Amino acid sequence: MRDEYECQKNADPVRKKYRIFLTVLLLITIIGIIAFSYYKVNSLIPERIRILAGKEHEFDLSVPMEADVYADNISVTQRNASNIPAGSLNIDLSKPFSLHSNETGSYRVVVKLFGWLAVKEIKLDVIDTQEVIPCGSTIGITLNTDGVLVLGTAKVSAKDGLNYEPSIGKLKTGDYIVEANGTTIQSKEQLIDIIQQSNGNNVDLKVNRNEEFINVVVCPVETAEGEYKIGSWIRDDTQGIGTLTFVTTTGQFGALGHGITDVDTGLLMSVGDGNIYDAEIINIVKGKSGTPGELSGIIHESEKSKLGSISENTVQGIFGNISTRANVIRNISNDIYKKPIPIALKQDIKVGDATILCNVDGTVQEYKIKITEIDFGNSQSKGLVIKITDERLTSLTGGIVQGMSGSPIIQDNKLVGAVTHVFIRDATMGYGTFIENMLQILQ
Repeated sequence: MRDEYECQKNADPVRKKYRIFLTVLLLITIIGIIAFSYYKVNSLIPERIRILAGKEHEFDLSVPMEADVYADNISVTQRNASNIPAGSLNIDLSKPFSLHSNETGSYRVVVKLFGWLAVKEIKLDVIDTQEVIPCGSTIGITLNTDGVLVLGTAKVSAKDGLNYEPSIGKLKTGDYIVEANGTTIQSKEQLIDIIQQSNGNNVDLKVNRNEEFINVVVCPVETAEGEYKIGSWIRDDTQGIGTLTFVTTTGQFGALGHGITDVDTGLLMSVGDGNIYDAEIINIVKGKSGTPGELSGIIHESEKSKLGSISENTVQGIFGNISTRANVIRNISNDIYKKPIPIALKQDIKVGDATILCNVDGTVQEYKIKITEIDFGNSQSKGLVIKITDERLTSLTGGIVQGMSGSPIIQDNKLVGAVTHVFIRDATMGYGTFIENMLQILQ
């Protein structure tokens, strides 16, 4: 009996630890399921909804939540919908509903879990009908940064035979040097000249770091060759080939559908100024599984071939103003869509057949695609998943290639978005951004 008692006594702590372990594991699993479910449901709910004034828009979000629309002039069609309280309309998001308003404006929509826990706020915009001209023409892009971009820091071999790192802890990758010793910096050559003229004395730098300006002091190091260096890799401009997406009736343009990022840092480049030019495709590298293809061409970088100026570089693409010269209008136009067409809002887009406009053989052509997925909650540049189905295009490029970014996506004679990325594993598939997200930058 004593031996059995001792065994039972020794087993109790083990069982207790095992129960604690199982309890903790169960709690972690429950928390994980709740967190994943919240993330999944939250991703299905857009941060912004736009509807056209005077038109009824249908929605089917199919999420187990409710929402209150805080507006007096928004009408909602849904079974059992009611105004509670006055000026606030309650919607069951698990069921289809439609929104309608005759007045433009911006309103609040608060999404609630269990009918009382606010989890997300949506901005509801009622806008006028908007029409733009879809383009699809190839453009050359030159972008000058606002200051010079710091790619990283490095050691400098000084004339005394030792290695120094004068910029370490002072400059960081992604910084933009906008002033040196009180002089506005417009090129890396200008910064290098100021450093050379310092004769080894401290150089006062004004730096844009994450949209916040700071001042740093760096002491240049003299090399064995008599040069002065601050031990920093820098870049001041970039250029490449892309596709013009649209031009508005007021002469503004949008292109690429995604931002221009630095090839080394992956950071969005800060625009000082830039231009778009007429460009000519001279070679196509076909895309294949594991290797993205590419359009390479010649940028006609002259005043005569200048199509417009760039004012913004954003996650939704580059934007600016088109030149009014007659030859510019000719170079950006196509023979398919010569007049403005309506845009499609997110909720108007359907999974199914569509087309894209792009220039891969000397002229803008329309090619067949399918929209296979729509992510209404995506506010970046991957809201649409598309597949190239036109054999004419796949025979030329293999699918989506670099340089086609910005190609307009058209469905039901409406501009719905722009091509942005290619799937590495399958060149016939890629992402697109919503056209309403691009146009939001211009408002």
